[in-house]
Amino acid sequence: MALGDMMGMMKQAKQLQEKMQAMQEEVAAMSIEGVAGGGLVTVTMNGKGELKAIHIDPSLMKPEEAEIVEDLIVTACNDARARADATLQEKMSEMTGGMALPPGLKLPF
Repeated sequence: MALGDMMGMMKQAKQLQEKMQAMQEEVAAMSIEGVAGGGLVTVTMNGKGELKAIHIDPSLMKPEEAEIVEDLIVTACNDARARADATLQEKMSEMTGGMALPPGLKLPF
């Protein structure tokens, strides 16, 4: 393979990496809403799957408790996600034998 071809491939790989990073940032900034119970429960997540907000219709509980319960559910869901991410990182480290991955490279792809 000629040096020029190799340089061209490296340039294309860098451009692809930059596009992928931009796409990941765009997706992470998204706000996605899910609804259950005919609108009685609504959740809002970002593109990373992090729970950002939850709304429970007051008819399901005492109104003065709703906000506390909503906040606790958000916190519990995000704690579970953080624990899942930490476990995944630990398993990936075991699988790669502690080999450090290049910056920006995340597994699974």
